[in-house]
Amino acid sequence: MSNRKTKIGSEKQYHVVMKEIDTLMKKGEKKLSDKELKSLQSLALAAQAFEKSIYTIPAPQTLEGLIELKMYERKLKQKELAKLLGIGEPKLSQIMSRKRKPDVPFLKAAHKLLGIDGNLLLEYA
Repeated sequence: MSNRKTKIGSEKQYHVVMKEIDTLMKKGEKKLSDKELKSLQSLALAAQAFEKSIYTIPAPQTLEGLIELKMYERKLKQKELAKLLGIGEPKLSQIMSRKRKPDVPFLKAAHKLLGIDGNLLLEYA
């Protein structure tokens, strides 16, 4: 399966490729020939492409989901996010639990500081 342009078309092929990658990785990078290194790179790129096409994560459909995704991407805790957005922890907690509607300053901060599309913020708010 380790030809120049590897393309994975099924789950079965994916598992074969992953076994081949595992075999090459167990040899150790310094023990691989140039041909094996190129094959490993090709296999890894093919596996990555297959994973992206099969294992997709749906986009968040709520304001809270958008905020949580940004927190995850930036490895932020709620306390750190509140500080970044310039709001109190209780306010952020209330917004995240839908006990309080987000106000314009919050939405602006989420747009500018977290890079969330303004249209999405307005749609989900």
